[in-house]
Amino acid sequence: MGLALLMPSLLTLNSGSSSLKASLFGEDGSRRDFHYTHLGHASGSHAAALDALLAALDDDRPDAIGHRFVHGGEILDSARLIDDDEFARLHTLVPLAPLHLPGNLLGVELCRERFNVPQLACFDTAFHHTLPESARRLPIPREFKLRRYGFHGLNYAHIAQHLPEVIGEAASGRVVVAHLGSGASLCLLDNLRSVDTSMGYTPAGGIPMATRSGDLDPGVMLELAQRYDHPALAQLVYHSMGLLALSNGESADMQTLLTSPTQDARFAVEYFCTSVRAAIGSYAAKAGGLDALVFTGGIGQHAPVIRAAICDPLRFIGFELNSTANHANLTRIDRSDSKPIAVIPADEEAMICGLVQEWLEKN
Repeated sequence: MGLALLMPSLLTLNSGSSSLKASLFGEDGSRRDFHYTHLGHASGSHAAALDALLAALDDDRPDAIGHRFVHGGEILDSARLIDDDEFARLHTLVPLAPLHLPGNLLGVELCRERFNVPQLACFDTAFHHTLPESARRLPIPREFKLRRYGFHGLNYAHIAQHLPEVIGEAASGRVVVAHLGSGASLCLLDNLRSVDTSMGYTPAGGIPMATRSGDLDPGVMLELAQRYDHPALAQLVYHSMGLLALSNGESADMQTLLTSPTQDARFAVEYFCTSVRAAIGSYAAKAGGLDALVFTGGIGQHAPVIRAAICDPLRFIGFELNSTANHANLTRIDRSDSKPIAVIPADEEAMICGLVQEWLEKN
C-alpha cells in the first residue's frame, strides 16, 4: 500500500518575509486556509504566527508538509524531501532570493520544532525547466554560470493545469500569463509549457513591482554600486524601487495608488500598465502572435481598471475586453469577437498539495 493512501491530511506553507499563508487539505476533500500578515523580519513573529496556526488547527495535525520555495537553483525536481543535506543546499541559495528564502527556510525550521512529519520543498523555478536556450541564456560570458531561472512557477503550473477547461483549444497555443501582484512577472506558454518569462536570474528582474524595479540599465547598477555598499544596495534593490519609487514614496500598494488623487500615484499606475503591455507585445513579436491572455495574482485578479489599461491598446493583436465582464471580475472577460482573455485566481497551495501527494505516492 502506498504511503499516500495512509495520509489523512496535508499542510501547505508559504512563509514569506512578512506573512505566513497556509492551507490544510483533509482526506475528505476539505480545505482550510489561514493567512497571517505584517510579521516583520524577526523569527519570533513567525513563530507566533505558527503558534496561532497550531491553535487554529485545534486537534488536526498534518501527516506531511509542503513548503513553497521561490528558488530551487539548478534542481529540476518540482518537489524534494527536505532532509539535512537538502536543507543545507537551500541555505546556499539565499543570495539568489534574499527577499523570500529566509522566510521559506524559517518556516521549515519552525515546523521541525512542532511536527515530526515529512517536509517537502516545492520550487517556483521548476516549471521553467522547459525554457529554450535562447530564453535561458543571458548575454554575458558563459563562464559566469549565470542564467535566467524564472519564478512564480507554482502558480504558472496551476494555470497551465486548469487553462484548457477555461479557454478550450486555445490553451494549447501561444498564451501569455500575467502574474501581477506585489511580485509580478509574465510567462509565455506554448502547448502549456514555459518558453519565456520576464523574471531572470533573481526575482528582482522583469517588469516593475511593488518595491522592485524590474530590469534596469546595467550602467544604473554600476552607478548605484559606487554610491552604496552591498548591503545598502541590496536593501535599495528589493525594498525601495518599483511602484514605491515611481510614486515618489507614496505607496507600494496598487490599491492605495488606484484610490489616490495624486499625480505621482497616477504616474506609477500608468508606468506599471505600460510596462506590462510592452512585455505582452514583446512576447507577441517573439512568438509570431498570441492566442490567449490570462491575468492572475492579487492585482491581476482584483483590479479591473488595471486589466482595462493593459488591454485597451492591445486590440491590434486581437484582444478586446468585455467591459461588463471585466468589472464583474468574471473568469472570461473577452468580447465574443476577441481572442480569449481570462482571469484565473492564483492557487500555489493547491499545486503544492498535488506535488506532495505525487511524491508520497512514489516514495
